[in-house]
Amino acid sequence: MTEKITLAHGAGGEQMDRFIKKTILKHLTQQDNVEIPLSMLDDSSVIDDIVFSTDSHTVQPLFFPGGDIGSLSVAGTVNDVSVMGAQPLALSSGLIIEEGFSFEEIDKIIESMSKTARKAGVPIITGDTKVVEHGAIQQCMINTSGIGKRTPILDKNFEIVRQYRKCSQRWLLDGNLKPGDEIIVSGTLGDHGIALMSFREGYGFETTVRSDVACVHQLLKSLLEIGGIISAKDPTRGGLANTVNEWSEKSNYGITLFEEEIPISEGVRAACDLLGLDPLHIGNEGKVVVGVVKEKADEILNQMKKHPLGKDAAIIGEVDEKKGYVKMKTEIGGKRIIPKPIGDPVPRIC
Repeated sequence: MTEKITLAHGAGGEQMDRFIKKTILKHLTQQDNVEIPLSMLDDSSVIDDIVFSTDSHTVQPLFFPGGDIGSLSVAGTVNDVSVMGAQPLALSSGLIIEEGFSFEEIDKIIESMSKTARKAGVPIITGDTKVVEHGAIQQCMINTSGIGKRTPILDKNFEIVRQYRKCSQRWLLDGNLKPGDEIIVSGTLGDHGIALMSFREGYGFETTVRSDVACVHQLLKSLLEIGGIISAKDPTRGGLANTVNEWSEKSNYGITLFEEEIPISEGVRAACDLLGLDPLHIGNEGKVVVGVVKEKADEILNQMKKHPLGKDAAIIGEVDEKKGYVKMKTEIGGKRIIPKPIGDPVPRIC
């Protein structure tokens, strides 16, 4: 029987990873002139020192506590460019709108995109609009692509990295981690996924949990100015668990997380306990996770806490010599394996 696509194949976990490698990459391998090619599966690719990324947004509902599909589409792509270490320059916007969708709602979405882009200082400079028959899609979907450039700040960051250990890379890549590096997250995890799920399904947590949608490029720039960062990622689909498993797999080193240090709000923790979800698997849209040389970790953490998006930042783990898996030191002193999620337990959150 012919295998069929499921929601899990686009949810950012293990099934999506297998789908991309088995079905997509086998047809897109000729990229000899690309410095960071698609096959590396980082958040963006690099050609001629230009970082390029694209993302399609299918979130439901379109408006949710703390944001909407417009702000999400801008922030998501700005962040994907930023975590490579680049300065975001410009965005494109592709709208696919269902016939019968209201002018009032599309106006609100475009206004939100504009406000988010202006606040970020990353303009939307080109785009496309299509309208499809009623029922062909659900309301509205948005594709945003972004470009960014390398800056002297990134070069200085790596000069500082090389004062403490060998590093041949020029970009913040998933595979850069080495034993002894420390893992820092900029704030509480799971806010976006739980806020959206609560609002969508009516579980009642929306009064306390709001989406964290935000552009993190200015926060990341301030950290690069200090130096010592080797990897960065925005933990969207699949959450922190997916992020650290990708880092472990690509670097070929183990990662140990410290459960008691991972920041999770009471609202998210209560929702996850009630629904049987792991907050480490829940997607985020305004957080960044960075790998840092040990000698600079405290300085990076202090700088992060000075920024509004990093006030709840914490050092949550370290890279170790053991290869191939992520483990958690629990609050009661035990250890457990943190696997890559099969898929995002809250579908269509981005």
